[in-house]
Amino acid sequence: MDIKEIKKNAKERMKDFCILCAECNGRWCAGKVPGMGGAVSGGSFQRSYEKLKEVKVAMRTLHGVTDPKLKRNFFGEELSFPAMIAPITGTKFNMGGYVSDEEYSNDIVFGAIDAGTIAMIGDTGDPNCFQVGIDAIKRSNGKGIAIIKPRENSEIIKRIRLAEEAGAIAVGIDVDGAGLVTMKLFNQPVGPKTLSDLKEIISSTKLPVIIKGILTVDEAKICVEAGASAIVVSNHGGRCLNETFAPAEVLQEISQAVGNNITILADGAVREGVDILKYLALGADGVLIGRPIIWGSIGGRQEGVKVTLETFKSQLYQSMILSGADDVKNSKNFSCILYTKKV
Repeated sequence: MDIKEIKKNAKERMKDFCILCAECNGRWCAGKVPGMGGAVSGGSFQRSYEKLKEVKVAMRTLHGVTDPKLKRNFFGEELSFPAMIAPITGTKFNMGGYVSDEEYSNDIVFGAIDAGTIAMIGDTGDPNCFQVGIDAIKRSNGKGIAIIKPRENSEIIKRIRLAEEAGAIAVGIDVDGAGLVTMKLFNQPVGPKTLSDLKEIISSTKLPVIIKGILTVDEAKICVEAGASAIVVSNHGGRCLNETFAPAEVLQEISQAVGNNITILADGAVREGVDILKYLALGADGVLIGRPIIWGSIGGRQEGVKVTLETFKSQLYQSMILSGADDVKNSKNFSCILYTKKV
């Protein structure tokens, strides 16, 4: 099975939920929430894609980098490359239902392990979606991360306990889901979090806590003050608030402000291995991959997820050779990025 076959299968199986456009830029699927698109006009989704696309890599081939190092440690786990699977749920109402949430959770958790990395399982209005993700993590002996919607603190802590019992590597809150349409449809209350809220959640567990959905320096600093282990610079795939900044626009400033104090992950519009290199050079320690993993699961199940991740890994390896980047652990010192337009 190769990436072309996986995409062909996914296109056939996803009906009108996703047509796997030649450029996955958020235009065809604009407004499809629930679904695969961005909120309202799709502007936030489209901007994430376009702004990352504007970042260009300077090709350098007069150097001695012939075998770049891709391994990176996150939350006590050595990963084969600095990428993890983003938390995504709701296969029936977001992806067309070819795979169930249980099947998808198993595909991503075990497909990630096969590729030498880890998956994040997600949370949504249907409580079954989170539970089947937790079950997959438990079956994998804890090789996964549980991300929870910004519910009431007591509800978040209940779900943290489930993650702890499953042996999860870490937990997190995708605070950018505070106004998500799908949560409202299921009558599941979510909302913003204060510094005090974050401190309560973080102090409730010994697991590393990740705060996903940060787009400003001031909120990155709040996460550091609260004691979070990591942040994810993300606009939730453009699915919550229209007309936000793109992660690529704000990542460098956030990294310069807090990068020495907290692990920084970036999420949004990663479509090939060179996109990982771009985010690393902008200041991320690692990235999350979202929509291509959906195609991997639906187009090829667990093997499809593995092949998708290994394709990204191979592309990153080649991109590092052709830009002179030697080791992802040195990513904050990369000088391989040129800006043809202002980011």
